[in-house]
Amino acid sequence: MKYVLVTGGVVSGIGKGVTASSIGLLLKACGLRVTSIKIDPYLNTDAGTMSPFEHGEVFVLDDGGEVDLDLGNYERFLDIKLTRNNNITTGKIYQSVIDKERRGDYLGKTVQVVPHITDAIQEWIERVAMIPVDGKAGPADVCVVELGGTIGDIESMPFIEALGQFSYRVGAGNLCLIHVSLVPVLNVVGEQKTKPTQHSVRGLRGLGLTPHILACRSTMALEQNVKVKLSQFCHVAEENIITLYDVPNIWHIPLLLRDQKAHEAIFKVLNLVGVCREPALEEWTCRADICDNLHEPVHIAVVGKYTGLSDSYLSILKALVHASVFQRKKLFVDWVPSTDLEDATAKENPDAYKAAWKLLKGADGVLVPGGFGDRGVQGKILAAKYARENKVPFLGICLGMQVAVIEFARSVLGLQDANSTEFDANTRNPCIIFMPEGSKTHMGGTMRLGSRRTYFQVMDCKSAKLYGSRSFIDERHRHRYEVNPDMVTRLEKAGLSFAGKDETGCRMEIIELPHHPYFIGVQFHPEFKSRPGKPSPPFLGLIAAACGELDAVLQGYGSQRNVHNGVGNDTSKFKVYQNGGVTKPTIMLHDGVYSNGNGICF
Repeated sequence: MKYVLVTGGVVSGIGKGVTASSIGLLLKACGLRVTSIKIDPYLNTDAGTMSPFEHGEVFVLDDGGEVDLDLGNYERFLDIKLTRNNNITTGKIYQSVIDKERRGDYLGKTVQVVPHITDAIQEWIERVAMIPVDGKAGPADVCVVELGGTIGDIESMPFIEALGQFSYRVGAGNLCLIHVSLVPVLNVVGEQKTKPTQHSVRGLRGLGLTPHILACRSTMALEQNVKVKLSQFCHVAEENIITLYDVPNIWHIPLLLRDQKAHEAIFKVLNLVGVCREPALEEWTCRADICDNLHEPVHIAVVGKYTGLSDSYLSILKALVHASVFQRKKLFVDWVPSTDLEDATAKENPDAYKAAWKLLKGADGVLVPGGFGDRGVQGKILAAKYARENKVPFLGICLGMQVAVIEFARSVLGLQDANSTEFDANTRNPCIIFMPEGSKTHMGGTMRLGSRRTYFQVMDCKSAKLYGSRSFIDERHRHRYEVNPDMVTRLEKAGLSFAGKDETGCRMEIIELPHHPYFIGVQFHPEFKSRPGKPSPPFLGLIAAACGELDAVLQGYGSQRNVHNGVGNDTSKFKVYQNGGVTKPTIMLHDGVYSNGNGICF
């Protein structure tokens, strides 16, 4: 097994996850089988109980693992299915060591960070690296390991020590260390400054790790004299200093690495020269070029609680991008804080109220994502009501589906106090109830999590057709509340179709309004299985409906555009459309998504 270790310095959020994903994609394009591991030094056992404002979204895996959002990047870039064990945290490591100590496995020895914690880290990496994640038998050829945090953090020290030992354990030629650092440009002098990277590398070497390759983040490509200086002070060969400068969308990052021969540098360190082919990235290049040259807009209003931090909805954004690029449309995301749509805001902050409703009414489609707690729920209900009554394409995910059911019960059935017991435990008309198997005392890992099967009850419906008219689908879940089975018959008689249910027929998975252009709610999270070139069907339906192209998609115009449960279309048939001079908005954000000018960047 070969290992590529990715560390970061100077500042957090520098792009280690995207860099690690891009490296994995590049190696995969060279014919290698790749797996990934993310190390998060925090004490939490997993990301499940962390606030989206604190840590961004919680990414859910097939096995129900609640993990760091970077694992979502790995899955999207590499088109693999990881397990909960591919995310290592300090909490997991210490818990496993303490459990061993309680069982007496250490035979009375004093349990210490070195060697017991460091040994546990190394053993975990070696064990998980051997688990196949690409659907093929046998272990991968290369494991990309990303160490979260920044070099110098106190909580990272046990992992740094373990990885230093690990480099000797696996031997020379089996581990390549890539350090991602920042080369800022000071506006005063306009010069690329190398000192932060020098200090970062010095700190890393002082901890027993010497980088083989430097991946330098900067606004522009590194000047030659800057590379020379970094090479001299960081003891890294000039040809092993890579620039990751700002690009229109992150799909260009693997191409930057390829163009600067990063794969050749890695192969030299890992003794793979002559074993692997040149990277085959034609489809990826084509997709990145398509994204850059899109000009026909589609506006999607995302009505959520955590719009102040776009990483809270990272997979939602990626799924929207995948679908919009697939439909050859330029995506504009209009962030609408759900609280700003409520009557209370109209009294307290009329300007915010008017701005929110203006964005909602100006959008081509509305998406209401998941969330927890009662803050902003009324705003989500109002957004669902607006989309239903005005025939605006609508997609509700998890809580988004639940508020659509609540709104329907209130507006169509006339049950004004209809609600979820999550928000009103004493409601006389509980549309949404707590699941029997859930826990109200423990938060972590007690929800309905991971891949679950949904059976279509009606085949002549939009959701079934989007999934290729299959009888069932498997999607990932993360919820504690569900539609009250006792109210389903009344809702159905009033015109709400429950198009998908679980294997028992008692748990509602998909809702639809048959006579609406596109009004779909799903209890699962389809965004987690969306891939570049393989968009999630509900998202593809939303974008297509917002563009007036849903009928063509449902009829499967062109075999290469058929999508089945998030896997399907032949991206080799993509063509680059040149539109001449494209006038772009002032702010262009990564992944080809454009801001609506409200100051939120992602």
